[in-house]
Order: sequence, then structure tokens, then C-alpha cells
Amino acid sequence: MNRPLLILILVLGAAGVALALRCPRLEERPMHNDEAVNAIKFGQLWQQGGYRYDPNEHHGPSLYYATLAVGRLTGAPDFDHYSENRLRLVTVLFGMGLILLLPLVADGLGLKGTAWAALFTAVSPAFVFYSRYFIHEMLLVFFTLLALAGGWRYWRSRKVGWILLAGAGVGLMDATKETFVLTLAAAGMALGLNLAWSRLVDASGSPSKVPPLNRRHLALACLIWAVLAIVLFSSFFTNAAGPLDSLRSYLPWIQRAEGQSPHIHPWYFYLHRLLWFHKGNGPVWTEVPVFLLAVVAVFAGFRRRRLAEADASFVRFLAFFALTLIACYSLIGYKTPWCLLSFWHPVVLLAGVGAAVLVESYRPEAVKIGARILVLIGAGYLACQAWQQDTEYAADPRNPYAYAQTSSDILDLVSAVEGLAKVSPEGYETEVKAMAPEDDYWPLPWYLRRFKQIGWYHKVPEDPYAPIIIISPALQQPLDESKAHLMGFYGLRPPQTRLALFVDPQLWTKWLSAHSTGVNSDSK
Repeated sequence: MNRPLLILILVLGAAGVALALRCPRLEERPMHNDEAVNAIKFGQLWQQGGYRYDPNEHHGPSLYYATLAVGRLTGAPDFDHYSENRLRLVTVLFGMGLILLLPLVADGLGLKGTAWAALFTAVSPAFVFYSRYFIHEMLLVFFTLLALAGGWRYWRSRKVGWILLAGAGVGLMDATKETFVLTLAAAGMALGLNLAWSRLVDASGSPSKVPPLNRRHLALACLIWAVLAIVLFSSFFTNAAGPLDSLRSYLPWIQRAEGQSPHIHPWYFYLHRLLWFHKGNGPVWTEVPVFLLAVVAVFAGFRRRRLAEADASFVRFLAFFALTLIACYSLIGYKTPWCLLSFWHPVVLLAGVGAAVLVESYRPEAVKIGARILVLIGAGYLACQAWQQDTEYAADPRNPYAYAQTSSDILDLVSAVEGLAKVSPEGYETEVKAMAPEDDYWPLPWYLRRFKQIGWYHKVPEDPYAPIIIISPALQQPLDESKAHLMGFYGLRPPQTRLALFVDPQLWTKWLSAHSTGVNSDSK
């Protein structure tokens, strides 16, 4: 069997491992606030066929249109019957796509480095966990790799098709998340630093010829970028303000980056979660094996020795790219852990090269086999962590990636409200009022989307009464017991965010009777 075919088989095998870690129990973790917001935004597109970009919130449109495409291709149901499983499958596919793109950079990573990189992408706990999140980050990383792969192939061949692919990747990055500008700036800086390093190497007697860049090709790539961004931000030319709004968006995002927020964290926030995170009596979480192998690759790339067929220039570019992005994200005060994927991905690719370097550095075959076993043990350890994070610790604050995660209690609240609808004569037409400051009722709009007479309030309205009342204790006022019976308190997010459920006494009596007899009426 020829080596490229073997590597392709190994990459496909890694994609299979990725699916095995990402797909099981996909719907069990409660929806995070951001996931629920994205789901509702997608629901507007799915049901009404329209979408308008909001420059203040919610990021770009690519996630919603990608979900729409998957929904159309798979014959998805009406939005009321959409499941968390179906939504999260979209990001699972993009997470697996990161592995399937790797053959495009196989001559940069080396064939063996590509196979190892595919495995580490498949088992990295951060990539596994956030592949199962219906947020924009996995799409941003996928489109970044698409752009880098197109750029690398163009650098090697100067064929115009590759730079057009790179332009398409950047356009899709632009239409995914505003932080794409950090990735683009870091890539430009890494390219400049790498070229400067190459000139120093050339001066020392190791020539490196770089063909001149065709400006016409570059202009075509920028045109593809602009066209894709305009088409998506304008919602396929139905929202003329969308492209301009995409530029206006940077003012509120810049203000938010250093403003007052619960998401302002110290510079080491990301590295703490990646390299050594231990909270309470939970386990220790670490991706140190990836980090150490990446360090091996960086040393080999700068020394140009024992690179196991990897391209030294490509390895150095990844090193400069990762370090620049780490610096950018660490210096910005506003931090959420999924943002780490942008800089951790080149680190994971470097780890693949580092694994190949480590194995190939030994001549005796027995020692090589031992090195392979050691690397596989490290990958297995990462896979075990990923499995724990997706099952036992999926919604646990002791998980470094379960950040501001909705409590599992929310599912009990949803179940209680659904049970009340089943005994109510109005069914899902039963009036519901939900009250919480600063949108602290999310992700309930996703879970209660079937209720057609539901109101969402940031403060207590003049008439707070309804057959079903959901209210934050922060807003709670004395309610007339003849109009509202307290059914219970439910955790929303740790440590203290809770919601209270009040029910009309007559509806409470019906629910209690049905519950005691085990009879549930069908909702109308």
C-alpha cells in the first residue's frame, strides 16, 4: 500500500474516532444560553425565511445558513420539533471537517505528522467538547484551516484556484465571527516573521526561493472574500444594511472587550483551563501532552532537523501563528473559554508534527515502537478526559469548558411546565409569563418555544398573573396566594441564579390530581 493512501486511511480512521467521541448523548447536556440564542435566531430563518444581522449581538450568519442547509438536506421537521441533537450535529460535522481538511496540508505537516495531527484533533477535549456546542467557534476554526490550506497550496503551486479557495475561507471567517480579524492579523504577522526568519537562514547559507506573488490573483481572492461576506451579511441581498452593519459591529465589541463584564479574566485564563484545571473535588484536566509535543515540533522546525518530512517553513509559520494568537487572546480582558480554539488548533497541528518527530528520532525499531505506544497512551488519556467531559461532567462547573453552563435543574423546570400544559384545557396555548432581569431566563425561550402565549419580561409587569409564572427571585414580589401557588425553585446557573415557578391554583389542582392518579391529558 502506498504511503499517501495509508495516511488517507488513517485520517479517515481519526474522523471515525472523532464521531465516536462527539455523537453519543449529544442532547443530554442542557442548552447553554448562547446555544439557545443561536437556536432561536436560526428558528426565525427556518420558519420565516428571513434573517437580519445584529451588529451588537449574536455574531455572523454562517452558523444559521449552514444549519439551514443541513436542515434542508436532511428533511428536518418544523422548528417546534427541532432537537438539540439535530442542531449540535451541525457543529459536530464542522469539527470532523477539521480532520478531513488535513490532507490539503499534508506536505506541510509531513505524512506521519498529518496522521498524528488528525488523531489529536479527534481526541483533544477542548475540540470534542465545543464540537458539541451550537455556537460559532467551530465554524470559525474550520474556515480558518480552509483559508490556510488554500494559502499554503497556492504558496506551493501558484495556481489561482488555491488562492480563490483561501479567499473563500476568509470570506466565510468574516461571516462567522468578528474575532476573525485577530486570526487574520495573526496570520499576516506570522507570515511576515516567517519570511524574515527565512531571509536570515538564507543569509547563513540555506537559500530559500519564494516565487513572486501575483497581484491579480490576490485581488481575485479579495473579491471572493468580499462577495461571500456581502451575500451572507445581506441575507442574500434582502438586507441592504447588513454588510455595513458588519463593519459597525466592531465598536460595541471593542467596548465590550475591556468593559465591565463577568467575563473579564486574567491573562492566564485560557492556559489555566488547557494545561492544569482542578476545581473542588473534581478530576484534574490537562492537555499537556498536546502542548509538550507541540514544543518538540517548534524546536525541530527552527533547527530544521529531524522534521519527519514536515516542511520547516510551515512548522515555523504555525508556531508564529499560535504564539501571536495566544498573545492576542491573553491580552484582551474579555474571555470566554471557547475562544481558545482559534489558537489551540495550530498547537494541535504542531503536536502532530511533534509526535512524528519524537517517533522518527529513534533508530532502533523497538524504541520507535515504544515511542509510538507512549504517544498513543497520551492520546488515549486525552480521549478519556473528552469522554468524561461529555458525559459525567458535561454540565458540571468542575469541567473547565462548562463555562456559565445551564444547570440540569432547568430540565426539571421545563418538564414541570410541559406537565402543566398537558392538564391545561389550553395546552400549549396556556398563557405563560417569564420575568428575570437582564435576560436571565435564557435558555428557556428555546425550551418553551411550543408555547404560543408566552411573554418575556425584564421587570415585573403591571399584571404579573398568568396560569404559569416563571420569575427570578431578584424580581419576586409578594404574590396573592389565591392567584399563584408556588410550585418550586429551580437552579438556572451555578452558583446562585434560580427561577421560581408559580401556578394558578386551579391549574395546580388539576396537575396534582393528574399526577396522583398517573393520568396525563394530551395537550391541545
